[in-house]
Amino acid sequence: MVWRETGLMDERLRFVAECLSGEETMTQLCAAFEISRKTGYKWLGRYREFGPEGLHDQPRAPLEHGRATAVELVERIVAEKEAHPLWGPKKIMARLKRAEPSCFWPAVSTAGEILKRHGLVGRRRRRWRAVGNGPWPEPAEPNAVWTADHKGWFRTGDGWRCEPLTVMDALSRYLLGLEATGSTSEDEAWPVFERLFEENGLPDRIRSDNGPPFASAGVTGLTPLAVRFIKLGIALERIQPGKPQQNGRHERFHLTMLPMADAPQADRAAQARAFEDFRRSYNEERPHEALGMDTPAQH
Repeated sequence: MVWRETGLMDERLRFVAECLSGEETMTQLCAAFEISRKTGYKWLGRYREFGPEGLHDQPRAPLEHGRATAVELVERIVAEKEAHPLWGPKKIMARLKRAEPSCFWPAVSTAGEILKRHGLVGRRRRRWRAVGNGPWPEPAEPNAVWTADHKGWFRTGDGWRCEPLTVMDALSRYLLGLEATGSTSEDEAWPVFERLFEENGLPDRIRSDNGPPFASAGVTGLTPLAVRFIKLGIALERIQPGKPQQNGRHERFHLTMLPMADAPQADRAAQARAFEDFRRSYNEERPHEALGMDTPAQH
């Protein structure tokens, strides 16, 4: 298997994202990534079953060992399952042990594995759980890492619900975007990021929490926005649930802009203008103690 030197996990995740987008066939993608179709289907299958964790290399222990269950016992376990398809391994083993208590039957867990190998147990579809993927290296230069989040919502004077989308450079603290968006949907977030990419170039990584539009509770954990980032070659950094301190600089900024939420503008347009004025002042006028009292624009 040949993967490019951008990082094994990143390449596998990017491959999966390309597959899920449906824009190219498996044959075309495998040729582009220089892997076999068998390998491609393997990583796609692991991702669908286990999420990002399934893309790690698995231990290569032998499938059989000296304590393997005898063939005749395996056949009887399988036959019992076929006779009682709605029974699980616990009931099957209980019946077999009652019928022949002197036999050295395997453990219930072993019987379950035997049934799985014979395709007689339906696999439960695992729900993706947000787990974070840190720790991460500190950014060495501007534009290496962007942090992004939605500030808690508030209503403008005319009742419009505002859910500000904030995007910041992790090293310089430069506030790249402070947008008056009305929801956490990908439809509103992507045009903002698309514009920021055109104005500032692509970051190496984007750090976010596990909420929309950055992550989902689906099997893969990916949202359309996350897939767009991966296809652009941007690595995803996800903080652990309940650990906002892992994106502490960004959370601290939200406290700085809290007075704006407490004094909303008349409508969406006015709020957008107020956000832009605040962004300009934050970047060009306000001294930052963490920057030696420089402004972000000076970095």
